[in-house]
Amino acid sequence: MTINPDLQGRSYPAAEVYDVGREKIREFARAVKATHPAHFDVDAAAALGHQDLVAPPTFAIIVAQRADAQLIEDPDSGIDFSRVVHADQRFTHHRPIVAGDRLVAELHVDGVRAMGGGAMITTRSEIFAVAAGESAGDRQPVATTISSILVRGEEQ
Repeated sequence: MTINPDLQGRSYPAAEVYDVGREKIREFARAVKATHPAHFDVDAAAALGHQDLVAPPTFAIIVAQRADAQLIEDPDSGIDFSRVVHADQRFTHHRPIVAGDRLVAELHVDGVRAMGGGAMITTRSEIFAVAAGESAGDRQPVATTISSILVRGEEQ
């Protein structure tokens, strides 16, 4: 199956809420070898002006990958995940992610380019914080992630 060129311009709505917890931040920080005390100690985070633990900047990938899954799982996309190579990831933070955040992400397919027998797909995840009880329209921008994946062709 080939990659559907009509994916470009497609958007996938925000799905389930991701609740950011203290222990999730601590576990992620340990996994990526982030050692700043604000990732582990509430008082250290408060001393920097944050209301709770601060996530390492790459923590946003957890929420972004949940949004990416919508594209990968879309039967109309033509993407065989076993043929995917992650090519690039970029983060723009609008504010820090902190414990207690409730995050959602919208996925936008910004580019589909044929390359040999495969395709390069560029996506953008817009990550927002929503408050408990707020509607999906009441969102605060948190981060934007840009991701590029190469989907290898059958002969590659």
